[in-house]
Amino acid sequence: MATYKWPFSCPEGAPWSRSSRSASLAPEHLQRLAAVDIDTAQVQRTGQLEVRGWQDAYLRGGHFDQRAMLALIEEVLKTGHALGFPLTRLVANMEWALEDRPGVTDIVEYETRLNYVLPNYDDAVVCTYDLARFDAAVVMDILRTHPMAIVGGLLQSNPFFVPPDQFLEELRRRVAEGQAAV
Repeated sequence: MATYKWPFSCPEGAPWSRSSRSASLAPEHLQRLAAVDIDTAQVQRTGQLEVRGWQDAYLRGGHFDQRAMLALIEEVLKTGHALGFPLTRLVANMEWALEDRPGVTDIVEYETRLNYVLPNYDDAVVCTYDLARFDAAVVMDILRTHPMAIVGGLLQSNPFFVPPDQFLEELRRRVAEGQAAV
């Protein structure tokens, strides 16, 4: 839990100043932070912490709309800077994509399109996947959308990364050939 506590203990809010966690377990996340003496009410009041449930992020309106989510990611990153924080740390639990909801099959295309948004910001964005719960083909496609990956607890360049234009073309080809997009 030291990694949770560290960004909140910096009086100037830096270098990792805001967290957004899209998870259905938002109350439990706040409890874990409180258990290591983080005043969650205070850091939420100052804008240093924002916790959103899936229904307030990825599954707004009961479905996944990748364009709306890309706009929300950009809004969150801009807001952190507007509030005076030098860095936003956004952690997204991706298990919402296991829900039987309209649009969730667009997850690989969404992850690919994030590569058009994220390079515009110097913020840390981490998408977390439970590898035991996702289909291996989906995991491999998602891995191919990330230029960096945390493997074995280490952040490293991803040798499987495919640039977004190229990967989107591959996804279009799959659809045209009648294959699953993931």
